[in-house]
Amino acid sequence: MNSLKQADLVLLGGKIWTGFGNPIAEAISILGNKVQASGSDSDIKASIGAGTKVIDLAGRFAMPGLNDAHLHLISTGLLRGKVDATPDATPTRNALLAALQARAVKTPKGEWVTARGFDQTRYPDGRMPTAQELDAALPDHPVSVTRACGHVTIANSRALALAGIDVDTPDPDGGLIGREAGELTGMLAENAQNLVYDVQPTPSLAGIIDAIEAGGRHLLQFGITSCMDAAVGQVDGMTEIEAYQQAERESRLPVRVWATLLGDPGSSIVEPCHAAGLVTGCGSDMFRIGGVKVFTDGSAGGRTAWMRQPYIGQPDNFGIQMLPDAQLFELVDQYTAMGYTMVCHGIGDAAIDQLVRAYERVRAANPGHKHRHRIEHCGYVDAAINQRMLQAGILPAPQQAFIYDFGDAYISVLGAERGLTSYPIATWDRLGMKPSTGSDSPVCSPNPFPDLYAMLTRKTHKGTVMDASEILTPEQALRAYTEHGAYSQGAEKVKGRLEPGMLADIAVFSNDLLTADPEKILNETQCEITVLDGRVVHERG
Repeated sequence: MNSLKQADLVLLGGKIWTGFGNPIAEAISILGNKVQASGSDSDIKASIGAGTKVIDLAGRFAMPGLNDAHLHLISTGLLRGKVDATPDATPTRNALLAALQARAVKTPKGEWVTARGFDQTRYPDGRMPTAQELDAALPDHPVSVTRACGHVTIANSRALALAGIDVDTPDPDGGLIGREAGELTGMLAENAQNLVYDVQPTPSLAGIIDAIEAGGRHLLQFGITSCMDAAVGQVDGMTEIEAYQQAERESRLPVRVWATLLGDPGSSIVEPCHAAGLVTGCGSDMFRIGGVKVFTDGSAGGRTAWMRQPYIGQPDNFGIQMLPDAQLFELVDQYTAMGYTMVCHGIGDAAIDQLVRAYERVRAANPGHKHRHRIEHCGYVDAAINQRMLQAGILPAPQQAFIYDFGDAYISVLGAERGLTSYPIATWDRLGMKPSTGSDSPVCSPNPFPDLYAMLTRKTHKGTVMDASEILTPEQALRAYTEHGAYSQGAEKVKGRLEPGMLADIAVFSNDLLTADPEKILNETQCEITVLDGRVVHERG
């Protein structure tokens, strides 16, 4: 340690987890934006000079900054303009209607009232809102209320009329318009939601940059320093790429972003990105182009995930298959040939099987390719699918926050046998498949503590244990949130561990995440300090 240069930042007197399998350190020395060394206080004090900023951790726990491996940063920032329909804010359908009415009072007649976050499985009667209920509550405004999962929206009659939807409108490809007894119910699933979204006001470039900044600052408060934006182009196409580039130039990009490009037919931004030279790996450590996302199904809680077996009580409902095999295979072949990693959405076992077959074709055609193709969410698998994924080098990219927030809903729509084994992260970890984790915000809150709690206990918010064999050790859970997230982005050599030469992204928490009781992690832990690129970017209080 005698050869240490004068550090720019030193953290002393803590319990520092520098990465899976490493010894715990007391102190860490930062030079510029990189880790210089870690070790005992006495070792690291040798790098303190007149210009060094010193932080006394006073025994607190520090670790690599968290990497939320799947969320929607722009949508997380834009959420502030919508009515909060999450179960905590509106636990019943009547509470939701009251919150919508309160917003309507402040909104000129004829202008949109939008909400996000409801989960009908949390309502006492388990029933979705209807267009008729929204009509009665808000007769003077077009209204759209999006389910927590983002795969189902309920619209009122004014909104449906503005979108040109009547009882005879055909279901769009990969979408479903709800009808009952010859009337519209207001339910729009998957691609049918776009009919309403397309007639809502689109945020400006400045508004999208504001959302990037607001969403990123929100993440920093949780110790999240890196994320994957899981569908860039979904809000306003290439404007979102422009917004990210401008935010980075103007130092308004608070977190590192691995940008997933929307590749769905009809809304793809892959072609203009490719023409501009924006392929997987292009960019900086703050903003880098990631993979291409194609949706293959919906969500389990919304009964639109594409399953091999039907949903409980709905013998004809197997969910929604978004694309036929031939079209998906062609897209995966095309985008891979253009230089992109694939990070496609697949939740149901039928959708995952379809994706594995698509990725296996790429592997067979070019066995030596270096792409780390991912399956986003990857909710329902069996031993055979896992082995095929392992052989083809396919990474599962689940969100363990789903277990906490939606686990009971999975049991109710799929039954205990299928529901309890949702998102089997410990199985993947044992197989060496490097599972990452995240929140899918705004589907779930980016707050990492319910996610960690679910990995450590497999408990839902109601206390249901979702298959205890899938519990991770604390160190395995932290690895999923750091190193495995970095690996899934091809960045494991630069971030995810606090080792010499790696990026100095650090999160300091009020509780020791390796030893604290899971209930304490869930209910009492806060992020005290966040360091990004060697700079303190968040301090609580």
